[in-house]
Amino acid sequence: MAPSPFDQASVATRTAVFLASVMVILAGIKAASTVVVPFLLAMFIAIICSPLVKLLTRVKIPRVLAILLVMVVVVLLSVWMGALVGSSVVDFRSQLPEYRAQLTGQLHPLVMFLEQFNIHLSTEQVREQFDPGRIMSLATDILTSLGGLMANTLLIVLAVVFMLLESNGINRKLHYALDDPEMRLQQIDRFLESVNRYLAIKTLVSLATGVFCGLGLYLIGVDYYLLWGLVAFLLNYIPNIGSIIAAVPAVILAFLQFGFGSAAAAAAIYVAANMIMGNLVEPRLMGRTLGLSTLVVFLSLIFWGWLLGSVGMLLSVPLTMIVKIGLESSNSGRWFAVLLEGEPQPVVPRGDTSEASSETSA
Repeated sequence: MAPSPFDQASVATRTAVFLASVMVILAGIKAASTVVVPFLLAMFIAIICSPLVKLLTRVKIPRVLAILLVMVVVVLLSVWMGALVGSSVVDFRSQLPEYRAQLTGQLHPLVMFLEQFNIHLSTEQVREQFDPGRIMSLATDILTSLGGLMANTLLIVLAVVFMLLESNGINRKLHYALDDPEMRLQQIDRFLESVNRYLAIKTLVSLATGVFCGLGLYLIGVDYYLLWGLVAFLLNYIPNIGSIIAAVPAVILAFLQFGFGSAAAAAAIYVAANMIMGNLVEPRLMGRTLGLSTLVVFLSLIFWGWLLGSVGMLLSVPLTMIVKIGLESSNSGRWFAVLLEGEPQPVVPRGDTSEASSETSA
């Protein structure tokens, strides 16, 4: 059989066709974002809830009843989040004049200090740049977008329920879809297990981070500590950058209420949470580093935010991690997965293990 002209095409032509195909797919996803975003959110909720369903079934609770119980908890948490954001915004707006007055009092000593170094700034100019009204908008933009998406609660809940009902057979279906009825392609099972494990551990670590930050801010006396804990929980899915974004409004509010000392203490809480949870607890639970480089995190934030909006920014790192795990499970795509890593671990050839061990012992 004679080879087709496309098989004999140059590398440049095949690359151009591949890039054009990718652009068409991305354009289609962006055009259908109103359908894709709820589906992605439902998929992540289903993956996160799957361990809870398995735990309930192990204690002899029927699977259907276990799924219903978990979904009741999810709906109640969604309602609580919406009520918390709404009440916090209303209360903040009522206290906005007081916060602005506190800002003026806190900035006056700073302006007087800068004048000693011939840096002349008026309090009004500084206050315009650090308007307290921007604090709440910075924190609630993503939450408001997520709350608007949760207006389709019935659609998302039904999608999650059906995904959980079908979760038991997803492995076998993928094997049949990839022409592997004997289920010999173990990379498929490794891929699904890695995705489930990553999202489950990331959710637990994010929850612990949110509780840690919220409790610390409560001890300091910062207003709306529950809201800032919720923001820390959600943005912890974005490593490095997310913790910085989550800390900004809480630190500024601590500065408005109590001054530089409390602001420094609030910043220390977020730094401690990031160091303990991100650098100690999470790698130990994962068993190995699944981290992305800081550049990849930033670029994924921009890319998924452009493609899917605010929810895409929130899910940017989990989505990128799924792509990375999928590439790691493929021999042809493993090289690209290495490029996404922060610091790849050196690989010792099999034949050199004895030399490496002798050098280590020496």
